[in-house]
Amino acid sequence: MATVWVFVQEEDGAPSTLGLELLTKARQLGDTAAIFLGDASDANLAALGEYGASTVLHADAGDQLPSAPLAAALAARAAKEAPDLVLFGQAYTDRDVAGRLAARLGVGVLSNAADVRITDSGVETDHEIFGGTKVATAALNTKPSLVLVRPKSFPAEPAGNGTPPVTQLELGDAGASSARIVETHVEEREGPQLGDAAVVVSGGRGLGSPEAYEMVEKLGKKLKAATGATRAIVDAGWVPYAKQVGQTGKTVKPDIYIAAGISGAMQHLVGMKDSKTIIAINKDPDAPIFSVADLGVVGDVHQVLPKLIEALEAR
Repeated sequence: MATVWVFVQEEDGAPSTLGLELLTKARQLGDTAAIFLGDASDANLAALGEYGASTVLHADAGDQLPSAPLAAALAARAAKEAPDLVLFGQAYTDRDVAGRLAARLGVGVLSNAADVRITDSGVETDHEIFGGTKVATAALNTKPSLVLVRPKSFPAEPAGNGTPPVTQLELGDAGASSARIVETHVEEREGPQLGDAAVVVSGGRGLGSPEAYEMVEKLGKKLKAATGATRAIVDAGWVPYAKQVGQTGKTVKPDIYIAAGISGAMQHLVGMKDSKTIIAINKDPDAPIFSVADLGVVGDVHQVLPKLIEALEAR
């Protein structure tokens, strides 16, 4: 049976949703060990077991920036245990650790995968290209194979397993790559998280101004939704990068996605096209967003959104 390691980071006091998605997939591929970066509380360890980890390699970075020492520790352990596959999510720390680990092991990394399979010769991965209209297959025959997986590629489904045994992964000095965290800031957020929300309302350049984005925020509050944005208005400084949906932002898969003033560039569609129901509002009847929309409103977003908010307020 193949051995699969899965990197899981603690997020908001629990294993990240992305990590649980990867564990769900990994347990279908072989014997699964979770590389857990966070607090080894009883609740966190039970959650890792619940989603498929048969063992846990626990890492506590303290005040160190974790990527360099964690990559060094994993490289030393991989040299002894030779896992077949190490899965990471397409996220900040994951990418940093994966890149450093690849350099230490002298292997490559396949990134932005939508699916992964273990074969007789190694690992195969599927990658959506051209806005998800085509799928390219790549292969690695190194051991271990390192793969970065897009969020929402797999559902996070519990397996009903018990709490797994834990081994402490000692993080030593990473030499010149070492860095210490001297201060942290918590982002102030309201409402559901963009990546986990059941309803998402996003705005694009068709809003016309940063002030008009307030309509998106107001509608989001009425629907108890998360609010998102296109890269164009993030780059313009209208909203923070944390709200960006798309190829270089977050991938979302809500029950309802409302696209307000979004033309539907390929880079944006990659991040939201798998939403269950897509509602598009755009004054251009030929806008590409309508090609993926389940419901379309051809109209001025400055007239449609206020009417929608007004109707919700009247209910």
